[in-house]
Amino acid sequence: MRYEGVVYRPPSEANSLIVQVTIGCAHNKCTFCGMYKHKQFRIRSKEEIFQDLELGRRYYGKVEKIFLADGDALCLNTKDLKDILVKIKEVFPECNRIGIYATPKDILKKPAEELVELRELGIGIIYMGLESGSEEILKDINKGVTKEEMIRAGKKVKESGIPLSITLISGLGGKVHWKSHAIESGEVISKISPDYLGLLTLMVEQGTELYQKINREEFKLLSPQEIMMETKVLLNNIEVSQCIFRSNHASNYVSLKGILPNDKEALMSKINGILSQEYNYKNEDFRIL
Repeated sequence: MRYEGVVYRPPSEANSLIVQVTIGCAHNKCTFCGMYKHKQFRIRSKEEIFQDLELGRRYYGKVEKIFLADGDALCLNTKDLKDILVKIKEVFPECNRIGIYATPKDILKKPAEELVELRELGIGIIYMGLESGSEEILKDINKGVTKEEMIRAGKKVKESGIPLSITLISGLGGKVHWKSHAIESGEVISKISPDYLGLLTLMVEQGTELYQKINREEFKLLSPQEIMMETKVLLNNIEVSQCIFRSNHASNYVSLKGILPNDKEALMSKINGILSQEYNYKNEDFRIL
């Protein structure tokens, strides 16, 4: 396979064939993200993509899952995406799921009927980075969308019948906005009710705007204890019908997983046990609730 630069994919796509449909990210302005800073965004030609699919067919025996990278492959016009999906089915008839990253803006630009068409042609999951449900934090990190746009985009995917996986980032509000980050993110998740929720922990990369803010002491990172407290408040504010919850990424301090709402009590109990047994809070803002 031919790849340009470092290629990123969701944890659940570990066993997928990754095909770069775009190079980099069209937005590429989030203050915390360094994933695509060294790439000049472009959409690859269908000819290049088709060649990669044929290469994949020659090198790999059985491909049941394919992930379309890089940062926001849904930005392609629907006709081109449909052509790619048809080609995948032609080259990999055994493929049963195609995953794709999508920004809220990309989702909102697609008419509802086009999302349904993409689902029918094989798109089996859309990954959307919410990062935070706080309007203030979204502005601070230069996400480029509002809280309301996040909600509308998430609901639109759900209505199309495509499974939706949302990512949140623990600690993204720092010490000042930790509580609003937890509470408002929980509220947004409740309104969208995604099929999957992945909770990562903020990892600061050198060269990002956030890294510079930390060096200037304009942003204070949460401690592991505070991250756990934030996670507890987040979970306490999530009300969904059914959502697979995972906080077991390499960035996370503690592995948490379950199905909400059924496992909420068990998750909260585990967090309470960690907080009560290992940590002694002196800061009133982080008292055990």
